[in-house]
Amino acid sequence: MRPAPYRSLRDLDWTLIFLAMAISGLGVLEIYSATLDTYWRGAWLKQIVWIGAGLVLMWLTTSIDYHTLLGRAPIAYGVTIGLVIATLLVGTQVFGSRRWIPLPGGIHFQVSEFAKLVLILLVARYLSELKSEKLEAVDLWKLLALVGIPMILVMKQPDLGTSLTYLPIVGAGVFLAGIRWKYIVASLLIAVLVLPLGWLVLKDYQKARIETFLNPNTDPRGSGYQMIQSKIAVGSGGMWGKGVTRGTQTQLRFLPVPHTDFIFAAFAEEHGFAGAVVALGLYFLLLMQVVQNAQAAGDRAGMYVSMSVCMLFLFHLLVNVGMVVGRMPVTGIPLPLMSYGGSSIMSTFMMLGLVNNVRLRRLVN
Repeated sequence: MRPAPYRSLRDLDWTLIFLAMAISGLGVLEIYSATLDTYWRGAWLKQIVWIGAGLVLMWLTTSIDYHTLLGRAPIAYGVTIGLVIATLLVGTQVFGSRRWIPLPGGIHFQVSEFAKLVLILLVARYLSELKSEKLEAVDLWKLLALVGIPMILVMKQPDLGTSLTYLPIVGAGVFLAGIRWKYIVASLLIAVLVLPLGWLVLKDYQKARIETFLNPNTDPRGSGYQMIQSKIAVGSGGMWGKGVTRGTQTQLRFLPVPHTDFIFAAFAEEHGFAGAVVALGLYFLLLMQVVQNAQAAGDRAGMYVSMSVCMLFLFHLLVNVGMVVGRMPVTGIPLPLMSYGGSSIMSTFMMLGLVNNVRLRRLVN
């Protein structure tokens, strides 16, 4: 696959890259602070390595014409399904879940994170090839089936949080492609009818998380502990925060996993309301840059790709921050670019590479 020509490196969206690096920098700073004098004290160095690897992968994703990537999407989809099944069979089990495939050098590869990239390309290809102005029922069902297969497999790991992140990808595509109101109403009715059955499918710990979300004080030392401590950490930060390495909830280890899912709670405690506003402002600007690239895309496929990335990031942001402040149930959804994790960081930078890919080829399509 030979890279398609573009004008120069100046055409890259450097504002997007700068914003991503700024957010990543805040993440490294907070990971350093949150893991000081713990078993994870070297995590911030590993995060820098992951960011470097992510930048390399972003460049590679940018270099290959996204039309070529769209053409290979079905093959990538088949490989991804195979790898997700392999994860269920031979994956490393941590806290009762099989989410990672062990690789040489102590590296753990989370296939479900990279599946997001494949689904973005697959949905964009499918929708861009449609000839009708509005989605028909058969098109909607095909899309739901394509996304539903990896969703179900990831839920079996079990990893409900990651599986739910696949929904905004298809949701963005369906909304942009155009859908008739009768299908929206029918989908809502089906969802309402199926919801009680969904409760039966959930694991006991997943049910406990939802019950805790509704009333965390019912089990303050058990399932409600994370949410309660997270809210205390956010509130204790006040306006200006307690300073790096000085957050009491974080440094005294009351706040669970402060460098992964609850990193925003640790950040808010140590940097306060002002720091939280700055971080959320950077995310807002990042999302607006992605939307701008979607608007300037040279074709429908490029628009679908960019907007799917935007909606996926927005979903991660709303769910993770909502979880931290007690407005969402506790789920294993990381905060993009800030939470510790190699697979998450690298897949995020690759998605930003797709956005830059669309930008570079807006004038050569």
